[in-house]
Order: sequence, then C-alpha cells, then structure tokens
Amino acid sequence: MATDATPNASSESALPALELKGLSKSFGGLHAVRGVTFKLMPGDRKAIIGPNGAGKTTLFNLITGIFPSSSGQVLLYGRDVTAWSSHRRTALGMARTFQVTHLFPKLTVLDNVLLAIKGLRPSKYVMWRFMSSYPDVYEKAHGLLERAQFMDRKDTEVRFLSHGEQRQLEIVLGLASDPKILLLDEPAAGLSSGESVEMSEFLQGLDPKLAILLIEHDMDVVFDVASNISVLHFGEMLESGPAEQIRQSAKVREIYLGTE
Repeated sequence: MATDATPNASSESALPALELKGLSKSFGGLHAVRGVTFKLMPGDRKAIIGPNGAGKTTLFNLITGIFPSSSGQVLLYGRDVTAWSSHRRTALGMARTFQVTHLFPKLTVLDNVLLAIKGLRPSKYVMWRFMSSYPDVYEKAHGLLERAQFMDRKDTEVRFLSHGEQRQLEIVLGLASDPKILLLDEPAAGLSSGESVEMSEFLQGLDPKLAILLIEHDMDVVFDVASNISVLHFGEMLESGPAEQIRQSAKVREIYLGTE
C-alpha cells in the first residue's frame, strides 16, 4: 500500500522533484492551461513568465492541488499526486507562497514563525505557556530566522516591517515545513527596485538543494535567480530554455517583453 513518505535521498536525486505531464485545466469553454509538460529537478532554479492572463497562477493552483486538473498528471519524486489534496502534497515536500502576504501584522516576526511551525504539528500551541514548553519549536524558529538573517528583527511586530521584508518573511514561513520544492508566486510583487534587489539576494541565499519554481513579472529578479525559464502564453508553454536563450528570443521579446 502506498504511503505519503518522501522517497529516500538516493532515489530523490535520480527523479524529478516535480514533473508535469500534459497538464490541462478548463473552466467551461475557457482553456486556462493547455497540455503543459515540465520538469523540475532537485536543486533547480526555474521560472515561468508570461503576460497577465497567461495561466501562471492557475498552473500553480494545479501543481499544489488547489484546483483539480481537467487532464494530465502531477508527479512528485515519481509519485502521481494528481488526485491528492494540498496538505498531502505538503507532507511530501512541497511549499508555496502567494501573491498577497498572509501574515499576522500585530504579532512579532518570531511569533509568526512559531505559529507556522506549530501549524504543521498535531499538538496545539498556547501563546501564554513558557518558552521552555516548546524548546524544539523555538530552536527551529531561531534556525530559520538566522539562515534568513532575520534574527535582529525577531521581536519586531510584522506591521513595522517594510513590504519587502514582509515578502521575505512569508518565504521563511514557507520553509517551516522543511520543503524540498518551493513554489513562489510573484515574490517581488509590489516591491521597489531596491527591495527587488534584496529579494533576489535573499532567494539566491536559500539552500542550494532546494528546488525552486517561481512565477514573476520582475524580469531582473527572474534573470538573477532562475537558470532556466519557461514562457507561458494563453495557457501553453511557448518556449523553454536557459535564461540567456529566453533573453535573446525574438518571439519572447515580442510577446512578453514588449520589444522588437
């Protein structure tokens, strides 16, 4: 009988972390995603770009199980998870962020991380219990904040962080589940140019073994972070390849970048 256990390390390295086979989604007569085939290997840094309405967020919703697919398959480490719920996919090593932040603005940075960690565990978290009651949770939270260089802001209420810092913090919360695959839905949305540079540096500093797939409109972030880029157009993969190939593609410049 199949279980939700993640495959062992040796088998993981030989299998795509994520594979899509002919994935499609229709809403009545609207074909939002059309036969998308795609692979993300462990440690890959890939991006999907495309104009508004191209189907990028719908594709993410199919990958994460928010929407059921009309046809095709989603595989995690070779396992068909097409019919699985979002939480079962999370248990197998997938995490996702959204375009809009989902943080508790009046709680501290540390409290937000603690809640994210405890939300993945069967036991309840009681805010007024002593810190010593949750030594493993606090240790993990401090580790996440240290790796993200957020320890100096751990006692700051989230509402006092800049928008860019809040976007970075949401990624930290996504890492609370110890994912092997991280899906980032426009992590630079609403950021200033300076904050976008900080976001790029932040993403580049994440664990190199982590497979990352992002959808993003900020092309500076895309080219800084992703080594391979796919272009989605009217729900179909128009072109995929190394970042420099996509940068030089006349077809992509015409359709997406708006240049000749």
